[in-house]
Amino acid sequence: MSDEAWRGIMAGCEHWLGARRPLSASERLRAAAAALPEDAWPDHYGEGEIVESFEQRLAELLGMEAAVLLPSGTMAQQIALRVHCAQRGRDTVAFHPTCHLELHEHAGYAHLHGLKAELVGDRDRLIELADLEAVHAPLGALLLELPQREIGGRLPEWDELLAQVGWAHGRGAAAHLDGARLWEAAPYYRRSHTEIAALFDTVYVSLYKGLGGLGGSVLAASEDLAGEVRVWRRRHGGTLPALYPFAAAALPGLDALVDQMPGFLEHARALAAALREVAGLTVVPDPPQTPLFHLHLRGEPDTLCERALDVARERRVWLFHSLAPTGVPGVSKLEVNVGSPALEITPAGAAELFRVVLAGG
Repeated sequence: MSDEAWRGIMAGCEHWLGARRPLSASERLRAAAAALPEDAWPDHYGEGEIVESFEQRLAELLGMEAAVLLPSGTMAQQIALRVHCAQRGRDTVAFHPTCHLELHEHAGYAHLHGLKAELVGDRDRLIELADLEAVHAPLGALLLELPQREIGGRLPEWDELLAQVGWAHGRGAAAHLDGARLWEAAPYYRRSHTEIAALFDTVYVSLYKGLGGLGGSVLAASEDLAGEVRVWRRRHGGTLPALYPFAAAALPGLDALVDQMPGFLEHARALAAALREVAGLTVVPDPPQTPLFHLHLRGEPDTLCERALDVARERRVWLFHSLAPTGVPGVSKLEVNVGSPALEITPAGAAELFRVVLAGG
């Protein structure tokens, strides 16, 4: 089915199991514009009130001295790791085998910055302190992702996290946080964003995942390191003539969604409790640690997707249109992101709909 076809079906639904309702390009742009005062002026290559005040707000929220707005998380993280390694005279970075840098960036850290990767731990579980203690290469930085998206939004326990960051600092390495979904991770720890960010030397957050913006990212750091980041942003071509659209589009989510994350987690766990009773379905992890979790569905993927589209047409509830492989024959993976729209779907209602998808009736 074409993208246009399934998007038309999705737009015709009344309820969506997801983080946000579907919006057209023009609706998203209008929402971003509405977040700004009518007399606000665009920035000029990152200099201007909209961008500078936004950066200051993120720095304060994360308890850092400074923050830099960049057009992508890929750029933000590669720059952070480059700077950390250059400061320490080391070229190796440790991270999980399912890290975004490893799976989705065509080894940009190596091609653009000459960095080497030390993959730590097993791809199907979180990094453990014992995995780090087995690393002998001199590291410039340790990258930790909170939560670990590819394995179901999992999080290490707080004491384990402290131990891992302490191990990195004890080895003379920087600790960098891939906090693309930090907003979703904080409720599990019942700690502020500032307290979590304080463990790390640099923190990256996404402006479009949990916040629903158009794109972009922020890298929070010390004043000195932020100055180096701004130089590298220009070298990467990331100091665009105007960066304010990224800030504007993230403001509604920053204002309205961050404080709702505990409620999203509560609903995710209620959904999981109902869905675990559905034959042919497994919740990963169970219970969810964040509003992002996975469902493993048994059945032929194309058939399951077609049934989900039938549910969307007939019951006006959007569940999904595609599934990812798990590596286990006959089992596919669905990533569930619980946001405001998903709150309108009751746990019992979700379980009923997934029974239809899995049983075909």
